[in-house]
Amino acid sequence: MNNFSDIAKQFVDYYYQTFDSDRSSLAPLYRDMSMMSWEGTQMQGPKNIVEKLVSLPFTRVAHKVTTIDTQPSLPNVNAVVIAVTGQLLVDDETKPQQYTQLFQLVEDGGFFIYNDIFRLNYA
Repeated sequence: MNNFSDIAKQFVDYYYQTFDSDRSSLAPLYRDMSMMSWEGTQMQGPKNIVEKLVSLPFTRVAHKVTTIDTQPSLPNVNAVVIAVTGQLLVDDETKPQQYTQLFQLVEDGGFFIYNDIFRLNYA
């Protein structure tokens, strides 16, 4: 496997830039078997995942990544687990919200998101 830390950094940069500019453009990162849990609600497949993302109740969003931790996963398969913490600002809010997001990427002619778990962190 290529350097999994480099893969994670490139993926995280791309994912959040795309999320912040046009959430519907994230569909190619998911496959039919991809699963997402968003604040405890689960969905599967690119259509359902992107429908959830574009239905979120805000117009503008900006992610600021604080940490990225990554490890290779799944023996005999090129896969990587990525844990992200950060802050996000939505619409006209001035106080950022803390979040954690976990991804598992699997290589299949390029990496795709196999698992995606998102939670806001309430203090």
